[in-house]
Amino acid sequence: MIFDCLIIGGGVSGMQCALVLGSAKEKPFAKNKNIGIILHQRASHLTNALFNNVLGLSAKTLGKDILIDGKNQLKELYAHIHQIEKEKVLAVEKESDSYKIVTNKNTYQTKFAVIALNYAKPFTITGLESFIIPHKKSNPEKNRIQLKNSDHLIEQNLYCCGTIAGHRSQFSIAAGSGAAVATDILTLWNSGTHIKVHDKI
Repeated sequence: MIFDCLIIGGGVSGMQCALVLGSAKEKPFAKNKNIGIILHQRASHLTNALFNNVLGLSAKTLGKDILIDGKNQLKELYAHIHQIEKEKVLAVEKESDSYKIVTNKNTYQTKFAVIALNYAKPFTITGLESFIIPHKKSNPEKNRIQLKNSDHLIEQNLYCCGTIAGHRSQFSIAAGSGAAVATDILTLWNSGTHIKVHDKI
């Protein structure tokens, strides 16, 4: 399958990126874009999380519920986004004007790729080894990693967001990082004119 944008990782940052891209579906520059998100990677840090300090989330919201509710929200609101489950990404390979994403079951082609994984080792996806550096905003003894980037951009049309982009493991930071990447991609689709997407009453 050929995508305009494929997100790798279904945690907070990846799901938020997908939601913002999905919400632009009526914009002329995004109307016919083929967007996907590979949800199955490894155990998410959300599984054992409890949230009391996130604006908009009810106190005692469980991270494991967000994983389920997020998929449902994306499906109900933006069904045109392909949710790819039970596939593990093995490689991200740069080609002349696109990226080849190889999983344990399929191979995908995408113009834009977004890496939205967590910052834990081991990092087993081949093709990105040269970008791996120690995480700049976590305790050194935790031995976390990130991908070298400039404002989420690793190289042309290859982005990262959330903790793998060097951000702290905080729900609202990860969500904001994913939204930032989505609006950067939408801006490029909009011929470089800056864009943000808000629903209005």
